[in-house]
Amino acid sequence: MTELRRALGLAAALSIVVGTVIGSGIFRVPQTMIQNVGSVEMVFLVWVVGGALTLAGALTYAELAAALPGAGGEYVYLTEAYGPVWGYLYSWTQLSVAKSGSIATLATAFFEYTAHFIPEFERVWFSIGPLPIKYGQIFALGLILALGGVNYVGVRIGGGVQVAVTVLKVALIAFVIAAGLFYSHPAVSTPLADIPPLRTGFIAALVAALWAYDGWNNVGMVASEVKNPKRNLPLALIGGTVLVIAIYMLANWAYFRVLTPAEVASHKLVAAEMMLRVQGPTGAAAVSIAAMISIFAALNGSILSGARVPYAAARDGLFFQSAARVHPVFQTPGVSIIMLTGWSGLLVLSGKYDDLYNFVIFGSWILYAMATASVFVLRRKRPDLERPYKTLGYPVVPGLFLVGATILEVQTLRDKPTQALLGIALMLLGLPLYFYWRKRAQKAV
Repeated sequence: MTELRRALGLAAALSIVVGTVIGSGIFRVPQTMIQNVGSVEMVFLVWVVGGALTLAGALTYAELAAALPGAGGEYVYLTEAYGPVWGYLYSWTQLSVAKSGSIATLATAFFEYTAHFIPEFERVWFSIGPLPIKYGQIFALGLILALGGVNYVGVRIGGGVQVAVTVLKVALIAFVIAAGLFYSHPAVSTPLADIPPLRTGFIAALVAALWAYDGWNNVGMVASEVKNPKRNLPLALIGGTVLVIAIYMLANWAYFRVLTPAEVASHKLVAAEMMLRVQGPTGAAAVSIAAMISIFAALNGSILSGARVPYAAARDGLFFQSAARVHPVFQTPGVSIIMLTGWSGLLVLSGKYDDLYNFVIFGSWILYAMATASVFVLRRKRPDLERPYKTLGYPVVPGLFLVGATILEVQTLRDKPTQALLGIALMLLGLPLYFYWRKRAQKAV
């Protein structure tokens, strides 16, 4: 039986972390943050708190990934700690909405930025009943399928693309940062007057920051294809997360050096507005190109990592057995890649992925918290498990992540109870399928 091969080095693993995390959030999120907390100092405090929580998660996952370097990331950790039903619910959530919705969101954002240069993309080409289909949606669908094809023909090729576009992305963002930091007419920082109460505003801003940091865990999904995983996975998780935190802090320093809080609050694309001020229309166009490359890298990384989750479930008999097939020549989970990209493409055409993705965030964070808590469970349950890396600051560090996750979940449940409960319902819809696949697997033994 053909197996996945370890073809991804440290550079590719780092690129999956950095390239998947830095998507469009860094270009959009500062507006939401300043609107909720009002001052530059508070915005930076939110970024620091969000970065600390993210780093706590990365430090914890580094132990899990090095000890259990199998395909699927959280699927492996949840299954090992709590049993197959939790691993399955994670895989179901990822394939049905979370990862597929993220891919659809990224592809749509890419076509929206491309429409700055090709306005025709915003035109409706045809309609399916009441559903209008834009030219840009067809382009986004084609982009998803094309990147699916790249990753189908080899993880080394997909990893090489990830390294190349991530390096280019970081270079372009560094150019934007430098343009802001060396601008000769810095803005005067005056706090906003009309903002929500501190607790509510801070939590809302923190949610936005954590959305911008999201994706740091994706490298664990391709753990079975990373060379020397005991060394490279912790280095990629921790080093990549630290690099992202540094980039985000520098970018915000540049934004608020050029623009006042009021100007940031009134512009959705803050980086473009900053570059328009510094270098005129050419600078604003450069930001659009940087955002497109940034989104492209996040999209490729999401497809590369996300396809390994249904593959892992299928290997355990909890999904279509075809999804467990590894291509005999390319040594990739080809069928799983086709399933993920095909479903993501349909979500792009439907235009409904935003609603579904918002619903599933609450349930996804429950699973992330459980995966983090599995470091405690496995230290008791599997004391004999080889741990090449042990979480720095254990048990405080994983505890910090769990406290942060709990606060976010409670706040989400209070602010958006309908979305939270629908998200749980959507996740639990996978239970009947779990029992079906489990019964079928037992019969096959």
